[in-house]
Amino acid sequence: MAWDFSTDPEFQETLDWIREFVDEEILPIEAISDELDQDQLDQLTAPLKAEVRRRNLWAAHLDPELGGQGMGQLKLGLMHEILGRTQEAPGVFGNQAPDSGNAELLAVGANEEQKEKWLWPLLDGQLRSCFSMTEAHVAGSDPTQIRTLAVRDGDEWVINGHKWFASNADIADFTILMAVTNPDAQPHRRAGMFVIPAGTPGMNIVRKPGTMSHPDSSPRKGRGGNHCEVIYEDARVPAENLIGQPGEGFVLAQKRLGGGRIHHAMRMLGVCQRAFDGMRERVVSRTSHGKVLSQHQLMQDMIAETAVDIETARLLTLKAAWTMDHTGASNSRAEIAMIKYYGAKVAMNVLDRAIQIHGSLGYTTDLPYEGMYRAARALRIADGADEVHKVSIARHFLRDAEPVEGWPSEHLPTRREAAVRKFQHLVELHTENL
Repeated sequence: MAWDFSTDPEFQETLDWIREFVDEEILPIEAISDELDQDQLDQLTAPLKAEVRRRNLWAAHLDPELGGQGMGQLKLGLMHEILGRTQEAPGVFGNQAPDSGNAELLAVGANEEQKEKWLWPLLDGQLRSCFSMTEAHVAGSDPTQIRTLAVRDGDEWVINGHKWFASNADIADFTILMAVTNPDAQPHRRAGMFVIPAGTPGMNIVRKPGTMSHPDSSPRKGRGGNHCEVIYEDARVPAENLIGQPGEGFVLAQKRLGGGRIHHAMRMLGVCQRAFDGMRERVVSRTSHGKVLSQHQLMQDMIAETAVDIETARLLTLKAAWTMDHTGASNSRAEIAMIKYYGAKVAMNVLDRAIQIHGSLGYTTDLPYEGMYRAARALRIADGADEVHKVSIARHFLRDAEPVEGWPSEHLPTRREAAVRKFQHLVELHTENL
């Protein structure tokens, strides 16, 4: 197995351009973003998206036959680390959630007619989408408990159920919905995936609850970001809106989530690096008790801890990306679970330190760190709660552990006795204590 921690020079040039483009052209939008409606944002970002397309970097997460670049997860990870520096960048590069994950799901599961109707317009930025799996009254971390039911009725599916935290449902042109199609099948063969067009009769958006990231639940001028409560009451969709076959929902969901978790982790590292830059600037700019903050050991400790946290999470995430590129998603579950859990933990720690170092100013909305902190908190829940990923990690490392009778295998008196028997003919050893 070969290891190389360098980036090939040609792609490094691409990364350098992305970094300059993000910092100089996209990041400034952040300061006025909340004042813009969707049409204004589209007008502002249209020339930026055109430049991204011109450089063949649009929707780079997909294979070339789907309009992407087929970069692989490692290069995508390095790219998303930069895009994560501002919430506006993924949309400019055609990599925004949940559209990017939905595109991957459609790419592997949809037939040609479905791709023509939903995938290509989504990739082209003509449509926006929602992904809806979580439900209101069952554990979101256990999708085998999904209750939303889809029943075949002639040339249609009739859907009834109560969905929760449906991202962008209020502004999406279509929702990809996970619902039970085979109630009597094995738990992981019970559900299917459906395309539900906006405005489908019986699809009722009940409300858009506020979140830590967006406490104000009022309409955001047609912008995305809301997580809706949706009730389906005898909603009918054509039979051809089923993606793949009944019972394939779990397989398709995993296809959607694997790479997305790597991208989320790398984006959060972009957020962390930006916060770290602010921390370093702060500690060399302010004085306290007759010394520059950077001369206080507690400040040095926070800087050191942050640097190590970011680098550890970065290497762990890139290793997961490398593993996925070389062995596939199904053989990378432990690595992906580790970065999903650990990346969120690091983000919370780093942003907390950034707020602390900036004191009362860091706690206000005059700086971005409090907003970053609120947004980052979702990562401990989204795409699988921390606890679920920890269980997955533990199971992976325990599956080949062997039980032992009597003393542990590292019991030193037992090991010495064995060593004496093994080497007695070569060296003189005292055996009186055996």
